Parts: sequence; structure tokens; C-alpha cells
Amino acid sequence: MSTLVAGVGNILLGDDGFGVQVARHLRRTGPPPRVTIADYGTSGLHLAFDLCSGGYSTVVLVDALGRGYEPGTVSLVDLTDVRAPSEVDAHGMRPDVVLDLVDTLGGHLDRVLLVGCEPASVDHQVGLSPPVAAAVEPAARLVRSVISGQSEIDGAPGITVRRIETQREE
Repeated sequence: MSTLVAGVGNILLGDDGFGVQVARHLRRTGPPPRVTIADYGTSGLHLAFDLCSGGYSTVVLVDALGRGYEPGTVSLVDLTDVRAPSEVDAHGMRPDVVLDLVDTLGGHLDRVLLVGCEPASVDHQVGLSPPVAAAVEPAARLVRSVISGQSEIDGAPGITVRRIETQREE
């Protein structure tokens, strides 16, 4: 089985394009073996179909994630046994809806992770704000780290990486 790294977000809404930029960075630097890196933008339906038909056991979603931290803060959220918290919203492509659709279509994922970055601005503009642009490379390192099974998550100087625990559904 293989892994899909899915960059999601809208590049026309400033920092909401974070996931797309991380996916592009990972593609430029070369994907690890048995890892597919793709830019899904705001196409949740396309992502759900690919998750059902692509033979992926693991998916790493990369997106802007508003949790109230300083802009540029990178977070790691394990969504394996839960659906995305209600505040996770890819501005029209909610991960919980995509994952529910995968379940409805009969797909199965062994592991679901979200690497998110606190946005500074999601206004109508092209390009990332300076703190979010500075978080692209550390987020790419975090993606590579979790794919390889390393447990250490570290950022570059000035970049904070947080592991967010989620509560399991009963």
C-alpha cells in the first residue's frame, strides 16, 4: 500500500493556498518512495474518488488550519479514528466531509493525518504571507518525517510545530 500527500486549499485566498505550496515544494524536492504528492486545490470530490480508487493506506492532508495560534504555526493532527474537528475547514472542501464520503463509497484508510498551518490572512490575494511562506519548508520536513515513521516533529528557528491531540469518537 502507498501514501498520498494531498495539498489542499485555494491559492486565490492568500494563506489558504498553504497546502498547495507545500505539495509543490515536496514535488520539486522529490517524493519519497511509494508516496504520491498531489495538488487538489478545492476539489474535495476528486480527492475522495482518488482515496477510494488509488490503493492508499495513508493520507496526509496539508492545509491552512485556523486554531488560534500565531500565524506560521505548523500543527500535526491525527484524524485516523476521528473526523476532523468542526473548525477544520478548507473553505469549501471540509476534510470531515471528504473522509465521510470515502467511507460511504466503501474506501478504507489505515492512517489519516493533517499537517496544517495557522494562516495570517485568507483574503482575496495570490501568495502566502511571510510567516506562512516561512512555514512551507518546515511543514514539508514534517510531512517527510511522519511518512517515514519518525516521531520527532521539529521546526526551523522561529517556527513552532504543535502536535494536536483529538478525541476519539465513541
